[in-house]
Amino acid sequence: MKKVLEAKHINKFFRKPVLFQALNDISFSIDKGEFVSIMGKSGCGKSTLLYILSTMDTDYEGQLFLNEELITGKTKNELAYFRNKHIGFVFQFHYLLPEFTILENVMLPAKKLGLKSHEEIEHDAIEKLKLLHIDEQAFKIASRISGGQKQRVAIARALINDPTIIMGDEPTGNLDSHNADNVFNIFKELSEEQNLSLLVVTHDKDFADKTDRIIEMGDGKII
Repeated sequence: MKKVLEAKHINKFFRKPVLFQALNDISFSIDKGEFVSIMGKSGCGKSTLLYILSTMDTDYEGQLFLNEELITGKTKNELAYFRNKHIGFVFQFHYLLPEFTILENVMLPAKKLGLKSHEEIEHDAIEKLKLLHIDEQAFKIASRISGGQKQRVAIARALINDPTIIMGDEPTGNLDSHNADNVFNIFKELSEEQNLSLLVVTHDKDFADKTDRIIEMGDGKII
């Protein structure tokens, strides 16, 4: 089975105001098509870990592999390209640009990557919106749709560059139970039908229990 993400002996220290070890010898891997959740009390290091795994934070000890390639030690520009190409992000808040249409929002990461023509990107964006059953809203301004719809658009945007893995930080934290279930079902479908890997930090026990595997954290360690 292909490993999509692998962390080896990750340690993270904060040096101010006092020396504090936020992550302690974290090692695990995620296979292709696997849907994994990370759980733990507030302050246990979940978000710190996600920040490192997503290549945003490079100040750590240990090694990180994405797509079986060592990414620890790459330059900022290399990481930005790698992140945009291989990782799709879904956050608690959707961060859509309110004055842009839904279609324009979904196209943004692909325009930034710059590997395809405008026409190809627009076509891909419509396909992703169809996948999430929200294509009929494509030309609406993002500020004009509901919270549940916004999160679907955020997922479509995360998918636009056909990433290797989707990383979510409390993606259902702001949604009611109906919309939270919808997001879970979308993720499950992506994992099963598109063979996409997903790693989601969540406080929602019901959500985590339905994923393939839960990584439980406490005090900067995997329990």
